[in-house]
Amino acid sequence: MLSTTTLVLAGFVVLFGGLVKGTVGFGYAIASTALLAVFLSPSTAVVLMIVPMLVANVSLVRDLDREEISRCLERFWPYVLSAMVGTALGMVLLDFVRTSLLTPALGVFTLAYVAVKQPWLVLPGERAVARYCVRRDTSVKVVLGLLSGVIFGLSNVAVQVVAYLDSIDLDRSTFVGVLAMILVGVSGLRVGMAWTFGLYDGGDLLLYSIGLSVPGLVGVRLGGRLRRVTSERTQLAAVLILLSVIGVRLLAAGVGIL
Repeated sequence: MLSTTTLVLAGFVVLFGGLVKGTVGFGYAIASTALLAVFLSPSTAVVLMIVPMLVANVSLVRDLDREEISRCLERFWPYVLSAMVGTALGMVLLDFVRTSLLTPALGVFTLAYVAVKQPWLVLPGERAVARYCVRRDTSVKVVLGLLSGVIFGLSNVAVQVVAYLDSIDLDRSTFVGVLAMILVGVSGLRVGMAWTFGLYDGGDLLLYSIGLSVPGLVGVRLGGRLRRVTSERTQLAAVLILLSVIGVRLLAAGVGIL
């Protein structure tokens, strides 16, 4: 059971994550999970963010009609299905991966997220990876979906999903549809798996997770307002700097420097 002080602090963290999401359109899960992992175990941080992530992404489904859902499933079912399998595998591993390994891993994921999202430098090998990911082969979709799911199940990091969708230059409707199916469908799967594996600690963490959805949604709403009064360049720079600090902090803690 978490103390009142810890829950209040967690609420502010999720509020901040929602603020990041509302302001720049991404980063909700990684910002919140990384900050929660500073004062909670990484596995607890990951589990607490499952329901807030599900609630925050449900709105994506409202943008779809039945025809769009059918079209998205027909085109991307190998990726979606393998991502769900990978997520299930990641959730299984979550109960066995040691905190000493998961903490620096979250730090690495956070810094990798920053590296991928920064617009100023082209990373070595970035074009080669993009060329591979843009292929429409079913085998490529299955492999990328499986790897994306494992990482997502272990860490809440979904940047690899967004990067894959970005790499194939989808129209807005299809992009929203695939993202909705992956994030909402997979998050729903994770709720059931977390309960089955006892990761919710008898139900307490599930209640906390549901409660944390509220400040998360408030943060998303506030971020939307902030986005309208600040430049995109300022928003992105501020978020990436902050996430860099968080990533370095987690990495240093994981290797025993802090």
